[in-house]
Order: sequence, then C-alpha cells, then structure tokens
Amino acid sequence: MENNNDSLILDLVEWVAREPRHYADAMDVWKTSCPRLTIWEDAIDRGFIDRSPSQSSTTQIVVTASGKQFLAANHRLQAH
Repeated sequence: MENNNDSLILDLVEWVAREPRHYADAMDVWKTSCPRLTIWEDAIDRGFIDRSPSQSSTTQIVVTASGKQFLAANHRLQAH
C-alpha cells in the first residue's frame, strides 16, 4: 500500500465492487468534510472506480479493471 489512505480506498473500491452503486448513494455514504481524507477523489484519480450512465438515467459508480487489479493485489477480489 502506498499511503495511509490506501486502506480506506480499498474499502471504497471493495464496496463498489459488490454491486454498482448510484452516484447519490456513494456520495452520501462516502462524503467527508476533511480535506485530508480524499478517498473518493483518490480512487477516481487512480482509475479504480468510474462514473457510468445507467439505463435509468442516473449515474452509477463502477469498479474499473484497475480497481479489480487493486482488489486482487490486496486479496479482496470477490469471486463471482
């Protein structure tokens, strides 16, 4: 792991990997007012999660291939 936030980033990516999440739900669950905890932004910047339009016209958050590799490297990838 690279920094102190990696365990929280790992938790976020794992949470999204369980099922695609609506953007609003992800923002509600993972919001923070602490400028030192940039978990959401770090996960996006590293390419572990991404925004994707859904059939219901809402934005979903999904895990990318890089996110799946990150989970696997940390023994958190769930078998489907």
